[in-house]
Amino acid sequence: VLENQDVGDPIKPQKVEFRSLNFNSTLHWQPGWAREARDALYFVQYKVYGQSTWQSKEDCWGIPSNFCDLTHETSDIQEPFYGRVRAALAGIYSNWSLSCRFTPWRETVIGPPMVTVVHSNKSITVKLQAPRSPYKRKKGSKIPMTNYYDLLYQVFIINNLLDEQHRALVYEGKDKVIKIQDLRPGVSYCIVAKTYVPVLDRSSAYSSRQCTVL
Repeated sequence: VLENQDVGDPIKPQKVEFRSLNFNSTLHWQPGWAREARDALYFVQYKVYGQSTWQSKEDCWGIPSNFCDLTHETSDIQEPFYGRVRAALAGIYSNWSLSCRFTPWRETVIGPPMVTVVHSNKSITVKLQAPRSPYKRKKGSKIPMTNYYDLLYQVFIINNLLDEQHRALVYEGKDKVIKIQDLRPGVSYCIVAKTYVPVLDRSSAYSSRQCTVL
């Protein structure tokens, strides 16, 4: 549904929104409603809520793509940000199209942990690694998401002999190494895990399956 003021603005970008995973935050939009809007170039600005002046993003100034990486610009993760986009085609500029307010700490999607599995004859040892942010320590390593949130890990086991779709929760907590015991030799098991953020009551997607036969 077009807003009334957009009817006379055929190349104005639509559906401007931030998408963010582990603080990798990108502004996305769709072309205006006119068919020729597909050939438009786009110009992106951003600002912190409450500031009067918009900052231009140099790497996204006159670009043909429909997204712009603002990870570096939104690194103050507790601050609320806005993004806006305008389009240009054949020397004509659209009006600016504004995003909703975006606060990285509240709204980023937190990814699942990295999972590795080591088995012995009746047990599986699960090793978990927190998802990493794009922001780096002075020595160059990426800062884990556990620096920003009180994260819990949820570990699930799948017994492929019984039901490949049934995930049984076997652990919830902060430990990075979990031992699952009293398993049956000769049976194929898979492990998946999630991160859970109690303060936001939000879970990640499941990790990819790590499978082993005891």
